[in-house]
Amino acid sequence: MTAVILAGGRGRRMGGADKGLLEWRGRPLVAHLVEAVAPQVEQLLINANRNRADYERFGLPVVADSLEGFQGPLAGILAAMEITETPFLLTLPCDVPRVPDDLVQRLYEALESSDAEVAVAHDGSRLQPAHALLRTSLKPVLERDLAAGERRLTGWLQGRKMVTVDFSDHPGAFINLNRPEDRAALESVRDGQ
Repeated sequence: MTAVILAGGRGRRMGGADKGLLEWRGRPLVAHLVEAVAPQVEQLLINANRNRADYERFGLPVVADSLEGFQGPLAGILAAMEITETPFLLTLPCDVPRVPDDLVQRLYEALESSDAEVAVAHDGSRLQPAHALLRTSLKPVLERDLAAGERRLTGWLQGRKMVTVDFSDHPGAFINLNRPEDRAALESVRDGQ
């Protein structure tokens, strides 16, 4: 299984900051993700379209979108699929540093038991589409849909055979640092939540 940390966006709501490199608890957000996810997968990649050298310091393969112009997370997922040889790809947003230690296991079990194409985390209130496990056999479908103009991650996932996985027992695991004011919400959650 391969995981990709999606850090290829423009960071518009953070004033153009490269969110994966923003510091939280003294380390870049991406460092927290690497630490949490690496034990759960065989291979870990970072999708980044800016500051490549900063991401390469983590000692992981860094892949840029093959499509020009910051076309969103689907473009980052395709870039990862283009170099992935494993049958499964876990996707993670770069701005959510609290990854459950059983994320991969629960997504994989749901995917396999339902014979779905994608398994997506649900926090009990809403779908978390960037926390997904996909079969890499979807690559031709993703290429076709991107070529046809699809850019919405949620819409694309919902067009696949999808299973949702309940993570309501981890209520703070999906709080992201999307805007400057989100830092307080992220800090308010206890570890392990």
